[in-house]
Amino acid sequence: MKRLILLVLLAVAGWAWYERQALADFTGILSAYSAKEYCSCRFVMGFEAPYCRAYVRQYLPLSRLEEDTQTRLVVAKGLGVERRARWQGVREGCGLLP
Repeated sequence: MKRLILLVLLAVAGWAWYERQALADFTGILSAYSAKEYCSCRFVMGFEAPYCRAYVRQYLPLSRLEEDTQTRLVVAKGLGVERRARWQGVREGCGLLP
C-alpha cells in the first residue's frame, strides 16, 4: 500500500513538473478572463453591474473586482494576480491592458 501511494505521488510530481509552465500561467487566467468578460458585459453589451458580476463568477473566487465607470476600466484580482481591461471603442470593444 505504501508503495502504491509513493508511486502515485511520484506520478503526480512528474506530471506537475511536465506541466509547470501551464500551471504557472493558470494563476493569470482567472483574473484576465474576469476583467475582459466583465468589461465586455458592462460596456459593450450594456448590462447592469449585478448581472455582470454573476456572469463572470467562477468556481475560484476573485479577491477584487472593481470598475471605474468614467474611464470604463475594470480591475480583477484572483489567485494573487491582478489584470485590467478597458473599453477601447465601439469597433474594438474591451481589451486587456499590459
